[in-house]
Amino acid sequence: MRAYLHEEQSRHNPKYFMANGLIKPNPEAPERVAILEAGAKEAGCHFHPVNNLGMGPIAAIHSPEYLAFLKNIYPRWSRIEGNGEEVIPNIHPSNRADSYPKSVVGQSGYHQADTACPIGEHTWRSAYWSAQTALNGAEALISGEKSAYALARPPGHHAFGDLAGGFCFLNNSAIAANHLSRAGFRTAILDVDVHHGNGTQGIFYNRSDVLTVSIHANPERFYPFFWGHAHERGVDDGLGYNLNLPLERGLGNDAFLAALDVAIDRISMFGADALVIALGLDASIDDPFQALKITPEGFSDIAKSAAGLNVPTLMVQEGGYISDMLGHNLTKFLTGFQS
Repeated sequence: MRAYLHEEQSRHNPKYFMANGLIKPNPEAPERVAILEAGAKEAGCHFHPVNNLGMGPIAAIHSPEYLAFLKNIYPRWSRIEGNGEEVIPNIHPSNRADSYPKSVVGQSGYHQADTACPIGEHTWRSAYWSAQTALNGAEALISGEKSAYALARPPGHHAFGDLAGGFCFLNNSAIAANHLSRAGFRTAILDVDVHHGNGTQGIFYNRSDVLTVSIHANPERFYPFFWGHAHERGVDDGLGYNLNLPLERGLGNDAFLAALDVAIDRISMFGADALVIALGLDASIDDPFQALKITPEGFSDIAKSAAGLNVPTLMVQEGGYISDMLGHNLTKFLTGFQS
């Protein structure tokens, strides 16, 4: 299987995030790249150079105002007297229609949903090349490949069109899916991350050309809290083109695979001829977030079920945090898909 990764993706090195009122080390660490790369190679993936496909496919998903913010906010922040080492917001607007301030602090609050997406010196470059890995994977499918893996880091599925959040800055899965859609594919996104892909849902929520399906831990008491509930079906042209399948925390392989059967049936009814898997591995029984209990064999079974759709498939890396099993879980998923 073809795989894509750019060296710039490891330069983003966030220090902190806040959870339950505590400042903690950020788990979206650069070390994830080496672990996941090794896991992909163990599954027989061959990494290819990442070509720069430019801003166009990224700007098709994210507003130019937001992209300018991501590119320029760190040097602007650095000029604040007594600034912290990372851009972290401390105030937020009540809705997206509120006024847009000139203040660096105000703009960070407007474009960063939470304290889990700190922006450092290298964040923009890493996020840009992460999106390019996903786009190169999409191009592989357009060129006739049956499958590809994009080691997209930092991840993307919590990023809205003009809003970062949850370790995510550019929505790699959405960018790739939109690129495939524009190339003529009828594209579905299957998100198997333990956290709901709220940014992906928001980007496509009023669109009927891309189907979004997510299996995740119930957000009633779990991040991202405000999105990912079963009644969220889309609006306007997108009504009926979004499916959320939340699972109660602590459930394992059987419950996940049962939900996956529902997801695959919906993707089939959509008539998808291309699939983007937002490949979170943080549903693992060994993941630090400890919300679901998927075993390595479970990841293999998930992949085999998705492969049964028999459509060109791009796997875009989302979550999955450092544990002894992270690389092995990726190996099991990728080998399961190819079996």
